[in-house]
Order: sequence, then structure tokens, then C-alpha cells
Amino acid sequence: MRRSRRSFLGTATLLPLLASIGRARAALPRDLVLDWATYNPVSLLLKEKGWVEEELSREGIRVHWVQSLGSNKALEFLNAGSLHFGSTAGSAALLGRLNGNPIKTVYVFSKPEWTALVTRPDTGIRSVPDLRGRRVAATKGTDPFVFLLRALDRHGLGLKDVQLVLLQHDQGKAALERGDVDAWAGLDPMMAQLELERGARLFYRDPEANSYGVLNAPEALIDRHPELVARIIALYERGRRYALAHPEELRALLAKAVRIPEAVAARQLERTDLSDPRVGDAQEASIAAAGRALQTAGLIKPDADIEAATRALLERRFTAALALK
Repeated sequence: MRRSRRSFLGTATLLPLLASIGRARAALPRDLVLDWATYNPVSLLLKEKGWVEEELSREGIRVHWVQSLGSNKALEFLNAGSLHFGSTAGSAALLGRLNGNPIKTVYVFSKPEWTALVTRPDTGIRSVPDLRGRRVAATKGTDPFVFLLRALDRHGLGLKDVQLVLLQHDQGKAALERGDVDAWAGLDPMMAQLELERGARLFYRDPEANSYGVLNAPEALIDRHPELVARIIALYERGRRYALAHPEELRALLAKAVRIPEAVAARQLERTDLSDPRVGDAQEASIAAAGRALQTAGLIKPDADIEAATRALLERRFTAALALK
């Protein structure tokens, strides 16, 4: 089947890499499973446009989409072998790999400020030290959880100083609304929704303590089908560039997918930088810093080599030739 012009443009930036990879070393999978997530706007665009299905249909590959409700869920799917490409925070990907999940990070879909510490106006919480003895909801194994650890540590506190309530992100949001917890390590777009619709306060923010939004794949898939990984990344590049060129469409799509007002979607996207897809030194520094915070909190073994594990996690070759835009 003749390749369409749009498909060609989607892979153009990776043609040198595709040429160097050459032929597949094993038969291509008959089914390919990708996730979509509200914290990964580019995934919503790819799912809506059907570009992945269009690209892979000529090989007879069936494409399936599953929703990841958080980094922890994406990592569970990847570890179980039920997902080929999963969206997580960089910090969560590192934690997964250190826990034996054989994945590598192959693409950066965003540099977000997707988490902050959130409270209701009536709690009296104004700063991180005010959390001492208070009930705080978080989703273990995700960037908001790591963000909470780093915030506590920066202010001389630890998990022992708060009443940690482990809930999935949407449950944490609901618990804060009901008054079951006093604060929440939030995640957009739910965090933006509480902020705009319920007057919730983002009482502690630090954009640089948010690790990157990254796309991960199993090592086995990368080893057996590097050309397939390169094609998926080319499609992600097509989606990312389309998102940058059509921000109104992206905002409307996010609002529709999450069933939120466009103003809420706009607030999330204001905090989401899609300009640089490359896996490189900035990601290595950010993810390693998050890993050290997890180690300090006792959630990673004290003898683990965080820097070596971070280097092993990051697969730079697929994005090295991509342009900043």
C-alpha cells in the first residue's frame, strides 16, 4: 500500500534513524497497545486522529488504546506485558525500573507543572510546615507523591510527620472535597478543576520539582523492534507539533476527553510545555534528583546507585536527531 503524504511527514524527522536500524529482527506484533492519559495531552490527540492506526494498518497491526489513571497504573500495565507504550512521570519510571520493571524511557511528551500541594480554603494550611499532623492524600509511585516527599524534606519534615492517606488521584481529589483529608498532592487536570471551580489553594508550588512527562516501552520491545519504536515516536512528534500549531483544538479535545470546562483544560495546558521532546541531560538531572528524594525517604534501598539507574532508564537514541520546537 502506498504511504500517505501525512504518514511520510510524520516519520521524516526519524528517517536517518530508521535507515540505521534496518530490518526488524523478529516478526512484528499483531496487536499494539498504547495508553492515553489526561496528563499526556499528545496521547489524546493521537487517539482522536487515528494516525497510529493509519500508519500500522498496512502491516496488519491492530492498535488498542487503554487509559492510564496515573503513572502507577501505566507501570503496572507495562510490567504485566499488557501495554507496549506507557505514559508516566520520569520519577515514577525510575522507581519502576529500580523495582524490577524492565522499561526504558524513549520520548519526552511534556515538561509539565502538573502537581502541587493543594488544600481547601478552610483548613488554615498556608505552607508546608502546616502539614504536620494533618491528613494528606497522595498516590504512591507517582510524581505527586515524589513532589510531596521533596516538599516535606525541604522543610525539615518527613512522611512520619503527616498522616499519609494513599488514594488514586481521583479519589484524593474527592477526599479533599469531602473534608476527609486536609491536603492533597494534586494532579492536573483534576487539580486545575478544584482550583477554578471550588476555590482550592495551591499552597506549595515548585515547577522544577515536577519531573518530565515521558513515554516508556519494555526493553524487549526496543531490542526486537527498534524500527517500530522509532515509528511510534515519529507519530508522537507529529502529534506534538500539531498540538503546538493548534492549541485551541488541543484544549477542546482535552475538555471533551475529561468532561471538564475548556477553562479548566486551558489552565492545565498553561502549565504544560510541549516544546522539547528529547531525552537528554535535563531529564537525567531531574529524574536523578527525584530518585535521591525517594532514597532519602527510605523508599529506595540505600545502596542503590541512583545515577547509574537513571542512565540505564534513559534511551536517548530515538530522539537525538529531533528538533526543538
